[in-house]
Amino acid sequence: MIMTHIRTSLILAAGLLLTACGSATYVTSGSRVLIDSRYDAHPDSAAAAFITPYKARVDSIMNPIVGYAATDMSCHQPESSQSNLYSDILVWSSSKFNEHPDFGVYNVGGIRAALSKGAVTVGDILDTAPFENKICFLTLSGDKVLELFRQITGQGGQGLSHSVRLVMDKRGRLLSAKINGRDVDPKASYRIVTLDYIAQGNDKMEAFKAKTAVVSPQSEENNVRYLIMDYFRTMTKEGRKVESKVEGRITVAPDSPTATN
Repeated sequence: MIMTHIRTSLILAAGLLLTACGSATYVTSGSRVLIDSRYDAHPDSAAAAFITPYKARVDSIMNPIVGYAATDMSCHQPESSQSNLYSDILVWSSSKFNEHPDFGVYNVGGIRAALSKGAVTVGDILDTAPFENKICFLTLSGDKVLELFRQITGQGGQGLSHSVRLVMDKRGRLLSAKINGRDVDPKASYRIVTLDYIAQGNDKMEAFKAKTAVVSPQSEENNVRYLIMDYFRTMTKEGRKVESKVEGRITVAPDSPTATN
């Protein structure tokens, strides 16, 4: 697959560069060495020439434009434009799996780079979503959803889709939780779309361990990075730029005495 070819080319090119450039090879014993522009002062032309075809191959894969960002987007807590976008993309992608989730969750720790306003390339998306995480659908009871939301606010926030509105206090305690404008019903069942990594209860979202009715497609095209690319390409075909904003999905109340149980 494409990612396998990319990884192979990058590893091979990097290995050849390091072994060919004797002046840039540093062996240390338990200490770190800063690698910066000083090592570009005397490039090895033979090594550079050898790497050129591999670089061209990687560039041909990584540089195509998939869409355009209307604004700069970054990831932070408790809520951010980028984590909102990626959570919404999970929900948007659900229809191709004949799923209709009540909400989506995307972990902020899985977003590793910001998006800049303007053209967005395949490489940009790979930078933001470098892991092998696949889309995953599951069901939780309402009481477990409330437990999940308490775990999310307790760690400062995670990416949540548009249908969710959480209020927490300054200590991270959950004060209120609504889905589609309604209080979470502890006795109801809720369908959720997330990443398979999170569905296992990782990133301190252990409520997911109580999941049922799991649908977790594992083929490579279901990697979330490809779903993000699909969204950007679709917006481009529709003549639209991709945009997202902070809109109060997770808010911090100034002073509230009572947390939800």
